[in-house]
Amino acid sequence: MSTTDLKDMAELVSLCKRRGFIFPSSEIYGGIGSCWDYGPLGSELKLNVKNRWWNAMTNRDDIEGLDAAILMHPRVWEASGHVDGFVDPLVDCKKCRARFRADHLTPEQIDSKNCPTCGTKGSLTEPRQFNLMFKTHMGPMEDTASLVYLRPETAQGIFVNFENVQQSARQKIPFGIAQIGKAFRNEITPGNFIFRTREFEQMEMQYFVKPGSDMEHFEQWKAMRHKWHVDNGIRPNKLRFHEHAGTELAHYARAAFDIQYEFPIGWQEVEGIHNRTDFDLKRHQEFSKKKIEYFDEATREKYVPFVVETSVGCDRALLSILCDAYRLEGERTVLKMHPELAPYKVALFPLMKKPELIEFSDKVYADLKRTFRATYDDSGSIGKRYRRQDEIGTPFCATVDYDGLTDQSVTVRDRDNMTQERVPAARLTDYMRDQMKIWKPS
Repeated sequence: MSTTDLKDMAELVSLCKRRGFIFPSSEIYGGIGSCWDYGPLGSELKLNVKNRWWNAMTNRDDIEGLDAAILMHPRVWEASGHVDGFVDPLVDCKKCRARFRADHLTPEQIDSKNCPTCGTKGSLTEPRQFNLMFKTHMGPMEDTASLVYLRPETAQGIFVNFENVQQSARQKIPFGIAQIGKAFRNEITPGNFIFRTREFEQMEMQYFVKPGSDMEHFEQWKAMRHKWHVDNGIRPNKLRFHEHAGTELAHYARAAFDIQYEFPIGWQEVEGIHNRTDFDLKRHQEFSKKKIEYFDEATREKYVPFVVETSVGCDRALLSILCDAYRLEGERTVLKMHPELAPYKVALFPLMKKPELIEFSDKVYADLKRTFRATYDDSGSIGKRYRRQDEIGTPFCATVDYDGLTDQSVTVRDRDNMTQERVPAARLTDYMRDQMKIWKPS
């Protein structure tokens, strides 16, 4: 049987809506640009992705968790450079009103001012700088004194809490602070499903190190973060590093690499690893007039730490998992995702709607739900039920038949290779745990 990977993002968008992973936001009103709602399965998958990241980060003695506020003092964004520097060059077509990022146009299009959408010659405006931060007002009066921003990244909440976390947790350098949270960017050209949106979720960790040891820690985190994606079931040949160099390197960074995934739209970033030096802490020290330093009791040194950042877009990581798992095998569409990420770990099927089968099925299902996220399906043929679970990535289907009433066993069908095995109902949870431990992407 021939196997085909995902070729067109539209196929995945259709599956996600049909099966309850992701819906267009406010769809009954015609939708709103590049905003998406995670449905029953999507919210489960997203929670699983966040839990795997959180456990990988905070299940260590040297990383603490944080949940900083979305709304922060406006001076935070002046210190970080976002007020003056978080801009994209914007051009408009005077004929069709389409908008473009000038840095996404070719030099020929910029020079000729010809619109890429409607083709009108000389219709593009001169580039103007457009700040990507969403503005809002705090309090009852909308004046400049009440102006605040929806955060465009979660990292600044970590930097301004460096001393709070370090002192309350009694951490010593090197140590990190991890955070998962919403961020907002008023993108000029969002799109490609959930790849680039105006509201998204970040999973960021800032690792504070002694100056001079930063590149050593940088290389270590590069390797660890690549391994995390592979451990999520992403095929290694679909991942690569992209180094930032020259003008691509941010002004605050000493080194930066992206982890890119080969989406149907091409190689794109899912995570960034950056050596941010001491730029952020020194800027907040300057703007707040508060000392932000670390005192090493062993060496009696006082210094502003350097920072190694790992920043992964939760939505992009989730999208890479869906894209990588998607397979078309003849008439069968299947999501071969890591079992630990699957929204449901097991589906329980009674062979028929007979009272004696239902009674045993209910008992097995109740036992499964004590350990795993499970679903129950008694509608349609077994073949159709298998296909429904294949499409949503459920790794195991357990069928209760009449033989099971005698031997207290169920037939377990594997999602990836479609093999079946009789397993005692009392051992079903242990069997699934064992199979999940040895799972490999195919």
